This record gives sequence, structure tokens and C-alpha cells, in this order.
Amino acid sequence: MIESLPLFHRLTGQPVVVLGAGEAAEAKRRLVERAGARPVASLEEGILEGARIAFVAHEDEALALADAARAREAGLLVNVPDRPALCDFTVPSILDRTPVLLAIGTGGASAGLAKQLRLRLEMLLPQTLGALAQGLFSARAALRTRFPDAGERRRALDAALGEGGPLDPLVEQSAARIEGWLANATPVSTGMVEIRLRSADPEDLTLREARLLGSADRVMHEPAVPSAVLERARADAGRFPIPADDGAVASAEGLTIVLRAASSG
Repeated sequence: MIESLPLFHRLTGQPVVVLGAGEAAEAKRRLVERAGARPVASLEEGILEGARIAFVAHEDEALALADAARAREAGLLVNVPDRPALCDFTVPSILDRTPVLLAIGTGGASAGLAKQLRLRLEMLLPQTLGALAQGLFSARAALRTRFPDAGERRRALDAALGEGGPLDPLVEQSAARIEGWLANATPVSTGMVEIRLRSADPEDLTLREARLLGSADRVMHEPAVPSAVLERARADAGRFPIPADDGAVASAEGLTIVLRAASSG
């Protein structure tokens, strides 16, 4: 289970309450402005109109507690820096490859850890990643024309964007390859693939098995397959248990993954 639901919240032109003075408050004001929002430093009713979130960055704990309570009473979601127990939401470390954004959070456990993870990823992800995203957005109409079926279109993109594919997002030149790939792209073969787990640990999946699960149209699984492994499947993939007394699985359109539990012996 994840402890919080990561969301990308559009704030352009909207007021965001930022209370407090000092380094923490200034950092939040800069973040709000970076998101195109308008920081306001008051909980007065007239000023609050349209506001949905508040940063309460007082250094004084008693004042932070009081203003956090007032903000919640006004219907706002509240963040109190360095006090995760008082937060309705936490602020991730952000890696910006606009329009691609990576948000790395630790639920308030360690901002330093989130920052170091971001710095590592900064070295891995090319600056052209945003151009790749924009290129794929511009190619949507052409993609629909070449692959009218949504499942077929998704599988073609999965193959192209996968490791070593013509549009591999970790390769700097991929953004310039979209037109050429689309001109020659062919449907990806589908069918049924059976995976016998080696353990209940999803980390024991091979790269190929993880990729297949992430591309599946539906997942058939034995009752003993752990939920941690099923969570690695594509979120929109149908999930269907295989009856314990019937190992047979019927084929279906698209890519079907059959998950067998690890042998108890």
C-alpha cells in the first residue's frame, strides 16, 4: 500500500496561501511562483477565495499549529514544512524536463534522500526528454491513423519506448527519431505468455517479465500470486484469478500474461 497518492496539481493564476517568514517560507513562495500560482500571506476570507492549499511555514511551533488548524477550518489542504504529522500533503523533490516532471517523495521522512535521488536521476535523464514528450504529443493524430486500435497503439509505443527501442527515453537522440519510427512502425505481436514466479518478491522478476507485465492487456493469476507482484502489472490491465482446480486459461485478444505462483517445494 502506498502511504499517499501522488498528484500533479494545476495552479496557474490561482492563489496559494504561504504563511511565515524565513528560509522555509521563502522557498515555498518560490515554488508557488514557479508553478505559475500567486502566493498570498493571509487567511482572511476575502483573500482566500479560490485558494485550495496552504503552506504554513512559521518557525514558532505554536503559531504553526494554530494557523494550520485555521487553514483546515477554511477548507484548505495544509503543508507544514519539517512537520510531516501536521501535513495533508508533502512536497516532493522535482526533476524538471518540461513537460515531463518527476516528483520524488519520501512522505516527509527525509527531504535529503529525495534530493539525492533527484540528483542521480538528473545525470541519467537527457535534457531532450521534454522534446521527446512534445514530439509524441504532436504525433498523436498520426499515431491514431497508423494504429486505430488503442491496444495496438499502446503496445507499439511500449515497444518503441522500451529499453533499446527506437524511442528509448534515456537516449538523447530519441526525440529526433519519432517521424522515422512512425513511418516504419508495425504492429507488435500479441498472444499469451506464462510466467512462473521464482518467489513472492516482485524484485525477482526479470527485466523481460517486468516489461511484459507493464504491457499486458489482461493478467490471469493463480490465487497464491502475491498482490505485490500483481501491482507491477499495467494499472488498466484486467485481472482475473485462475480457479485453483483449473489450470487451463483461454486465449483473448491482446497480450495476456498468465502468472503462476512459485512452487512451494
